[in-house]
Amino acid sequence: MANLVYKRVSTDQQSTARQNLAALARDHRVSRGAIRTAVADLLPDHTATEEDAPAPESPVTLDMPGKVADFLRTAELEPAERAALDQGATVRRGQGYTLRVSAVPAVHRQLLARCQPLDGSQGLPAVPAQRKARREYGNRVSALTP
Repeated sequence: MANLVYKRVSTDQQSTARQNLAALARDHRVSRGAIRTAVADLLPDHTATEEDAPAPESPVTLDMPGKVADFLRTAELEPAERAALDQGATVRRGQGYTLRVSAVPAVHRQLLARCQPLDGSQGLPAVPAQRKARREYGNRVSALTP
């Protein structure tokens, strides 16, 4: 019973485990949560999550200005960064476009760091439109940080 409740199993097995758990709770006139807690207390090796493990970041979708996307497409990128750019959806915006990129916040921060030259640093001339595009993307990425 405990193995079916706490380890990753197929959908059919999960359904059976839920039914078994509900039946056990009914038989003893307690809640299913009480059964889960009792099993977790008695068999700690069968629990599904570790208490100290951080929750994985979930992907977020941000609109990246086309000027930033164009710059990043020509830059050297990590595989995760390249995949995020390649999978982005292009949305037409007037004369330009926006790339709708879904990635975890860490990848968005890495992409923002890679487009630092658009600010005109490192002895390169700054183009106002590119600087504004990077600033807009930077504002969106910084809004992700708690």
